[in-house]
Amino acid sequence: MPTTQLPLKDIHLPDAISWWPPAIGWWLIIILMPLLIVFFYWFYKRLTRKTTIDTAIKQLTVIKECSSLDNEMKLRQLSMLIRRVAISLIQREEVASLTGRQWLAFLDSSLTGEPFSSGCGQLLADAPYKNTQPTNLEITQLISLCEDWLKVQTKFTKRKLKS
Repeated sequence: MPTTQLPLKDIHLPDAISWWPPAIGWWLIIILMPLLIVFFYWFYKRLTRKTTIDTAIKQLTVIKECSSLDNEMKLRQLSMLIRRVAISLIQREEVASLTGRQWLAFLDSSLTGEPFSSGCGQLLADAPYKNTQPTNLEITQLISLCEDWLKVQTKFTKRKLKS
C-alpha cells in the first residue's frame, strides 16, 4: 500500500516541562539545606565551646604547677584566663565591659553562693590595688575556685547541648 494512502496522523509533541511542581530532588534540597545550616552552626558552637574549656583547663593546670611564677603573676594569669574564657563562651558585649564587683557577680552567677564576691575570688578585683602579694593559700583557693567555675561551664555546655 502506498504511504500516501495510509490513515496516519501527524506527530504529536509532548507538552513542555513546567517548573512547578519541582522534582523530588529539589524538595529534598529545600528541606535539607536549612537543616544542614543549623546543624553546622550548632556543631561549630559546640566545638569551639568545648575547645575553649579544654584549653582553659590545661592552662589552669600550667599556672597551678608552674613554680617559676610568683603569686602576683599567677593571679594575673588567672584573671586573664577567666576573662578570656568568659568572653569566648558568652557574648562579648555582655562580659567584656564588666569590672570590679559586677565582674565578680557575673562569675558568681554560675556558682552556688558568692565565692567570688565574698570569698577568695575577691582577689581578682582587689589584688591589683593592694601593696601586698597574695599568699600561697589564697592563690591555691583561687585556683580551686577557678577550677570549679570551669567545671560548671563544662556542665553548662553539656546541658545546653542536650536541649
